[in-house]
Amino acid sequence: MSEIRVGLIGFGTVGKGLAKALLAQQERISQKTGTTFVLRTVADIALESLPEEFSHVTLTKDANDIFNDPKIDIVVELIGGMEPAKTFILKAIANGKHVVTANKALLSVHGREIFQAAADNNVEVGFEASVGGGIPVIKALKEGLVANKINSIKGIMNGTANYILSQMTDHGTPFDEVLKEAQALGFAEADPTYDVEGIDTAHKLAILMTIAYGQSVHLDDVTVEGISKIEPVDIQFAGRFGYRIKLLAISRNHGDHVEARVHPTMVPESHMLATVDGAFNGILFQGDTVGDVLLYGKGAGMMPTGSAVAADVVDIGRNITFGCINRVPALSYQPEHIGKPTITPMQELVCPYYFRITALDKPGVLAMITTIFGKHGISIRSMIQQERDANEPVYIVFRTHRATEGAVEKAVAEIDALEVCTVPTVKIRVLIPE
Repeated sequence: MSEIRVGLIGFGTVGKGLAKALLAQQERISQKTGTTFVLRTVADIALESLPEEFSHVTLTKDANDIFNDPKIDIVVELIGGMEPAKTFILKAIANGKHVVTANKALLSVHGREIFQAAADNNVEVGFEASVGGGIPVIKALKEGLVANKINSIKGIMNGTANYILSQMTDHGTPFDEVLKEAQALGFAEADPTYDVEGIDTAHKLAILMTIAYGQSVHLDDVTVEGISKIEPVDIQFAGRFGYRIKLLAISRNHGDHVEARVHPTMVPESHMLATVDGAFNGILFQGDTVGDVLLYGKGAGMMPTGSAVAADVVDIGRNITFGCINRVPALSYQPEHIGKPTITPMQELVCPYYFRITALDKPGVLAMITTIFGKHGISIRSMIQQERDANEPVYIVFRTHRATEGAVEKAVAEIDALEVCTVPTVKIRVLIPE
C-alpha cells in the first residue's frame, strides 16, 4: 500500500482538527483510497511537545525542516494571516510540495500569485476549508456544478455574525451584549472586526466568485458593510414586514458584469437562507442547468474545518498515487481562461430598501421626506410611524419598491441634512427573490 506523508505548519485549533481526523480516520481513509496518509512533521514555534497520541510525529520550530524533507508530499499551512504564511506556501511550492491551506484572507488577496506558482511547478493547492468550514462548497462548485453557468451566489458565510443576528432576533438583545456573549462562548474573537464588519465574508465571496465565473476577483473588488450598526428595533420592524436580517454575501452574474457585495440584508422569512440560524453557514448557488443548490453546515470549529482540510489532503494524495496531478484545475477554469472581472458599480445596484429615519415629530416632516424620495425616483411601498411622547424624536420607517443605490445615497444625504432629522438614517437592502 502506498503512503502519503504530510507536513503541518501550525498546530492550533484547525491543525489539531486535521491531525485528529487523519489519525482517527486512518483505516477508513485507507479502505477508501488504497493509500495510507501519515502526519510526519509538525512545525509550530509555540509548542514544546505534541499530545501523546501524536508521539510518532516529529515536532520542529523551523518550517524549513518540512520544506527540505524529500519524503514529505503535502504541506498544510494553518497559521493564517498574510506573512509568513505567503512565504511558506511559495517556498513549499518552489520545493515541489503540494499545498493545502484554509487561509481565505491570503487567497483573496494573493491568490493569483500562489496559483500561478503552483501551475509553474506542477503542484496542487487545496483550499476547501477557506470557505464554509466543514461544508464541501468549493468541491461542489468546481466539480458538482461544472456543467452550469453560475447565475448567482448568495450566502451566510460567517458564523459569528449569524450567531449575533440570530440572538438579537430571538431575544431582542443589543449588538454589544450579544457580542460579549459570543466572545465568552468562543464564537467570536477578542478582536471581532473581520467577522462583524463583513471582511471575513468578503474574503470568501472573492474566492467563490473566482471559481464560479472564471474571473480573478480580489478582496478590493467587494463592497463591504458590517452589522455593528444594526439595532434590535430594525430587527423588530423587519419582522413586522415579514423579513429576517442576515449578513449576506451576494453576487449576481449579469454576463458583462458581476455584482460583488457583502452587507446586512432583509431576507423574506419564506426564503431558505432566512432559516439558517446560530453559528451555521448556508451558501446558495443558482445554476442555469441545476437551478438552486443550498449547502448548509458548520462554518467553523476544530473538527468541521479539520474535516475539510483532510478532504483536500486525501484528494491530492489520490492524484499523486494515480499520477493525475491537476486533473481538476484549482480554480475550476484552466488558467488561460481566467480573466479580469468587471464589477457592477454599487451606484447601479437596483433593489428594494428599508429606511429607518429618526426625526422630530412636527407638522410637515413626513411631507418633506416623501418629497425627497419622489425627487429621486424612489417609490414608497409601505410606511410605519412609531408613536412616542411629545417633543421626542420618532422613528419613521419606509419600505420602498426597487430603486438604484445612487438615487438612494443622494436621497439619504438630503434627508439627513434636514434640521428635523436627529441621527443618521439607517438603510438596509432587501433581497430580491429569484
